[in-house]
Amino acid sequence: MAINLQKGQKIDIGLSKLSVGLGWNPNEGTGAAFDLDASAFMINNNRLIPAEEYFVFYGNTDSPDGGLHHTGDDPTGGNSADGDDETIQVDLIKVDAAIEEILFVVTIHEAAQRHQNFGQVRNSYIRIVDDANGSEVAKYELGEDFSIETAVEFGRLYKRNGTWKFEASGIGYKEDLAFFVSKYFTGQVIK
Repeated sequence: MAINLQKGQKIDIGLSKLSVGLGWNPNEGTGAAFDLDASAFMINNNRLIPAEEYFVFYGNTDSPDGGLHHTGDDPTGGNSADGDDETIQVDLIKVDAAIEEILFVVTIHEAAQRHQNFGQVRNSYIRIVDDANGSEVAKYELGEDFSIETAVEFGRLYKRNGTWKFEASGIGYKEDLAFFVSKYFTGQVIK
């Protein structure tokens, strides 16, 4: 039986191979197509990604340690009627030992130009799936009304005393993907 998480709730993962599925549906009649993008930031104890390649998203689908794999971009939210729109596969055994946290963020592509925000999105969630059997372990449904936010930190995997845990974050930002890249990466970003 899957755990329905509340904002801020933390659980032990107890898995080494899992998938983080993210899903959403744009409200009807919102005009331009919604392109929500799932990204993962692999953060060390300095609260930074050690190199650009530890930022996993549709443009960099694999982390250098082989621990994360983004299955691909869904530019319309139409990958499935009821299932995950974007998925990031995680193998915690392969994740570089220096990584202390994996932060999962969803941003709206070109939100400012298209006048879009998370208030126009419904049924958004993040869920943890056991890759061994495909069963859902935990799910966090984003119930809050983010009427002006264009990015949401959905959740994070983090290491405590050598054990991986998951926290449902649900923190909204009126920012774009570049904001998170500049927050967690100090090097020069190659466009």
